[in-house]
Amino acid sequence: MEPTRLKQFVDTFWDDSILPSITEYIRIPNKSPAYDSKMGRARLHGRRRQADGGLARPQLEGLPGATLEVVRLPGRTPLLFMDVPGDSDDTVLLYGHLDKQPEMRGWSEGLGPWLPVLKDDKLYGRGGADDGYAIYACLCALRPCASRRCRAAAASS
Repeated sequence: MEPTRLKQFVDTFWDDSILPSITEYIRIPNKSPAYDSKMGRARLHGRRRQADGGLARPQLEGLPGATLEVVRLPGRTPLLFMDVPGDSDDTVLLYGHLDKQPEMRGWSEGLGPWLPVLKDDKLYGRGGADDGYAIYACLCALRPCASRRCRAAAASS
């Protein structure tokens, strides 16, 4: 994809699809089990499930053949395993994590760990930079490849 069109695609996809989703993700107090003694309690269970694939699942729709499996092990944060088939037998591993560190103190006025705030083109809130964006960045990087595969398949039929 030509660089100008690629930048336009990424900017649009990020603003329209990812930014709303990662904003919702920041609201979820999805702390690492080492810092969250309530990990298994029902109070957070539904919201944790949202982080455990619910927010990313819609992004897979544009990737033909893509699957998402949530692997749950006792006492561990869930593992999201996504398989996105490609045009070769090579394998590429993209990694990120969705658990968050403790909320800590010292947030500036109007900001907080579970309160997403977009200010001066920056998104503030716990987990947006470490490392909540990773799953979205990976999916965003894969989308133009999938679009090319789709166009090539349609052209050959």
